[in-house]
Amino acid sequence: MRESRLPHFQFESAFAGIVAGIDEVGRGPLAGPVVAAAVILPRKLPRSVAREVDDSKKLTLCARERLDLEIRGCAMVGVGQASVAEIDSINILQASFLAMRRAVAGLTVLPDLALVDGNQHPGLPMQCRMVIGGDGIHLSIAAASIVAKVVRDRLMQKLAETHPEYGWTTNVGYGTLAHRNALKRFGPTPHHRTSFAPVRECFAASL
Repeated sequence: MRESRLPHFQFESAFAGIVAGIDEVGRGPLAGPVVAAAVILPRKLPRSVAREVDDSKKLTLCARERLDLEIRGCAMVGVGQASVAEIDSINILQASFLAMRRAVAGLTVLPDLALVDGNQHPGLPMQCRMVIGGDGIHLSIAAASIVAKVVRDRLMQKLAETHPEYGWTTNVGYGTLAHRNALKRFGPTPHHRTSFAPVRECFAASL
């Protein structure tokens, strides 16, 4: 049973219009795209969604995979991403906003309000409410964090089939010691973010 704690669905259920929760995953990694999701939950939530959805970082891989299916089975979901080339061109913050806009564009209806994890407006074409730590406060943002995390992890695991030496199956592109050591040994791939200092330094050293 869900404890009387956050995240909750009180705001979304009380709002008169359509509310989408929006979150992104992948600002910090040295490799791979940044992925965002927009989720519009139904007023009547399935029990598993109402009681088990939480900030994706607090859930196990197994729980995220299962809840991703539950969310997609009841909610309207849009997913967007920004590529490594876009991250290097416009910076990771702007690329995150771009991924959010693409996620909203992937919805079949335009929400009246977006609950966005963070403290900066991503340039969405509707009213936005910015919420710091929103994936631990609003259920729709938490649901978006799960969808985005599952999508991005799968993308990185697919890339790991071609580049197994970097450990992306487990570190999903984050700068773990093993990943950094592999970067120094093998150099960067086209999937590495050259605008990030550890990658840029390895790239310069290989010239």
